[in-house]
Amino acid sequence: MKAAQTAYGETFEVIAREWFAKYRPTWTASHGEKIISRLEKDIFPWLGKKPIASITPRLLLECLRRIEALGALDTAHRAGQNCSQIFRYAVATDRAERDLYPDLRGALPPAKQKHFAAITEPKAIGELLRAIDGYQGQFVTICALKLSPMVFLRPGELRKAEWVEFDLDRAEWCIPAERMKMKLPHIVPLSCQALAVLRELHPLTGNGRYLFPSPRTPDRPLSNNGILSALRRMVISKGEMTGHGFRAMARTVLDEVLGFRADYIEHHTSIAVKDPNGRTCNRTAHLPERKK
Repeated sequence: MKAAQTAYGETFEVIAREWFAKYRPTWTASHGEKIISRLEKDIFPWLGKKPIASITPRLLLECLRRIEALGALDTAHRAGQNCSQIFRYAVATDRAERDLYPDLRGALPPAKQKHFAAITEPKAIGELLRAIDGYQGQFVTICALKLSPMVFLRPGELRKAEWVEFDLDRAEWCIPAERMKMKLPHIVPLSCQALAVLRELHPLTGNGRYLFPSPRTPDRPLSNNGILSALRRMVISKGEMTGHGFRAMARTVLDEVLGFRADYIEHHTSIAVKDPNGRTCNRTAHLPERKK
């Protein structure tokens, strides 16, 4: 019985779920859901019940090639990276000898890098902003659209904004680490135009938790489809612009048109920036320059 329990305890699935439980608190909920869904759908059915020490590079590659055969090459690479993390965790906890994934380097075709569609040409940006100003839809969605090009955030970080995070008198939005992709607190300096939008929105949603509550229930934020659907109703196709595209728009214009320093831009768009000693810079770095 003891030997059977030991063998079960060392199966790939048991160790993978242990790894997932340990690191899940460090991820956003949606990221964690994608990882466990990927493992349950594409990896556990074939490797889950095998003792992790018995898995070979060939068995792992067969799993990844099943995903590739479905036309999901990017998912195959991500699944391989997750398996690599699980193997390294098993090594660290003395239940495996090594990570097998590096043996498969070059075995899968490289995944094509995806870029979010974005409008970056100044004249076209002006046309987009005028379209947003003239958009006729739900007031909450209009405000979310207007703020999108002003704050340079990821769509989820904007949609889930909470009133408690705002200090309108200081013109600052302080987002806690748990809501940021990089798991670092982030300060967003607010322009006078952004403050005007917020002050107009506050009488409508300021007594609740979210700036942009769902039209179905105030206990949940606006869905990602809210902004995307508004863009489509403005006859802006998904090949032209996405909610995430406002970040690419900002980075391009700040760099190529306005000539701001790259490190200012990276701080402003909440990319983890490290100093020469390898430490992650604090959230107030370059704040005066970023306010400009």
